[in-house]
Amino acid sequence: MAVFTETVTLENFEKQDPEYQDLVRRVLAIQADCEIGGPHLYVDDMLPGAPRKVDQLIVARTAAEEIDHFRKFSTIAGGVGVDTSYILSRPNQDRYLEAFRGQINTWENFSVFGMLIDRVGKYQLEEFQNCTFQPLAELIGHPSKVMEEEAGHIDYGTTRSWELLAQGDEAKQRVQEAVDSWYVMALDMFGRSESYRSARYMEWGLKRRTNEEARQQYIAEVNPLLTQMGLQIPDPLKGRKFL
Repeated sequence: MAVFTETVTLENFEKQDPEYQDLVRRVLAIQADCEIGGPHLYVDDMLPGAPRKVDQLIVARTAAEEIDHFRKFSTIAGGVGVDTSYILSRPNQDRYLEAFRGQINTWENFSVFGMLIDRVGKYQLEEFQNCTFQPLAELIGHPSKVMEEEAGHIDYGTTRSWELLAQGDEAKQRVQEAVDSWYVMALDMFGRSESYRSARYMEWGLKRRTNEEARQQYIAEVNPLLTQMGLQIPDPLKGRKFL
């Protein structure tokens, strides 16, 4: 099949090919789960334990922005018949992606999460820019408040990681341990390199890169940053679940 290029609105969504409908509903449910998954990871421990008022403010603001992103994706999902309300109370261990299944209770992990995992989120959201499903394309298009806020989360995580590294050897070791953990999960978040579903998303004009193309672009962005920080780049294959 040739790449699908038509613009699909909510009004003509039900007239589309069943595969197209299934892919849109699936990606909206996953994205909603990822958006609300972050606050569930860190709010309980990081908000009351913030070392500075500015950190507490940023944790609260980040959580509020992610919850708003969840609301926006859920609204679109509801328009195509997907109820995402249950995702609000889903236990962490049941989240769609492994990166959202634990608990964050240290500043090293919170900072590196922002630097690495939120950066994957940026790549995932970029896939929807100019996609064939109009509500998604408009949400992520230029200018996009969602994309601006995600960039802010990445910037804070990166800046806070630099600040922690400046505290000396013990802090640097803790940051490195956080990187070792989150880096592998970040690479897995892109999915399998030979994903059939990924190819179908591209055919239907819902995504623009293969999983492996996006992953390699991410690596090309992140690895020089880690080196600049004086950190070791983890083995990209050790502990990976999706190759």
